[in-house]
Amino acid sequence: MHYAIKTIHQLRPILQGFRKSRGMTQAMMAEHLGVKQQTYAELEANPAAASVERLLRVLRVLGVELVLSLAEAGDTVPAAPARPRAKAQAPASQPEKARAGSGRRRREDW
Repeated sequence: MHYAIKTIHQLRPILQGFRKSRGMTQAMMAEHLGVKQQTYAELEANPAAASVERLLRVLRVLGVELVLSLAEAGDTVPAAPARPRAKAQAPASQPEKARAGSGRRRREDW
């Protein structure tokens, strides 16, 4: 069965439905993902705040495949015209290394 998701708000009931159809509790999902039940509950309650990587991990545990397809002609929203962006520059008083950052990425908890 296919489910067309057109808004982020549709994701919550779909995630819950897939989880329940598999006979899984939030605690079971959390165990499969290696996180606390509360952490998974927060993701399910507000999937808009989750990264795509996390959502894909949840879908893998649920055995759900994500398929993208072109929308029907009447379902599309015209793209907004691109606006040029001004390039921000660091103040000259900062050392080059400080402007470049530490090069370390923030590690996500799951």
